[in-house]
Amino acid sequence: MDALFTALADPARWRLVSLLAERPRSVGVLAQLAEARQPQTTKHLQTLERAGVVTSQRTGQRRIYALRPTPLRELAAALSRLADAADQAGGPYATYDRYGLSLHAERLAAEESGWADGRSFRFHRSLAGRPELVWRHLTEASLLARWWTPDDLRVSELVFDARPGGRIVQEYRDAEDADGSDLVAGRAEGVVNAVRPGERLAYHLSPLLPGGGLAFTAHVDLDLRPTDNGTDLDVRYRITDSTVDSADFIAGIEIGFGQSLDRLAATLAADSHDTAGTNDTDTRSTK
Repeated sequence: MDALFTALADPARWRLVSLLAERPRSVGVLAQLAEARQPQTTKHLQTLERAGVVTSQRTGQRRIYALRPTPLRELAAALSRLADAADQAGGPYATYDRYGLSLHAERLAAEESGWADGRSFRFHRSLAGRPELVWRHLTEASLLARWWTPDDLRVSELVFDARPGGRIVQEYRDAEDADGSDLVAGRAEGVVNAVRPGERLAYHLSPLLPGGGLAFTAHVDLDLRPTDNGTDLDVRYRITDSTVDSADFIAGIEIGFGQSLDRLAATLAADSHDTAGTNDTDTRSTK
């Protein structure tokens, strides 16, 4: 496939492929139609033949070239698969486009400091696991690190001191940045405001601008309620102290924080499933 891509990437060779798609032709005729010198045309055709996209045979004094459609169909199928992967409903590219629209709107709105103050977001998730387990995932750094980032990112530094006045530090990088050589994707610092274990957690957190200043302050209030099947989590997210440069951050709140909560839900569901499987095994082993 690499040889085929290389062969077709040259405009002169692509012109020859187009001509051969109409019918088989000789080297001399192809050179005339392509308005090129015959030796150069011969070299291009040889490259295409090595790539498997054309074939040739000698007829008298002439060499006739013909197009082989199968490699082109295979290439078209490969390209179609790539396009389908990028175009899947609700996939990463749909999120990318959605963020782009939000980014444009927020940048237009960010004309002066305080432009987004009072903006609020609400989130709700029904989670597997009792409130005590959910609470641990909200406050213990080792468990927070499993979910507290949007998709395609990973926690690279995390401090969460779950007591009133406790310090919060959250830094994250691209999930594929294994050695930390890429730029930090984001960093935020804040303080815990209120703690009622298993019931309510409140904190404020400020993303940092590239120069180290605060983009805005997010006031986050999380309420936990037990249900028959687990825990309902309600989140209120309110903005203050917004700067003009905070538009890029605010544009991603609904998508990014929503993705983080989806990861929390998936993490708890997986843990619940694993625990149930272990319990079943233990029960069977005692019979």
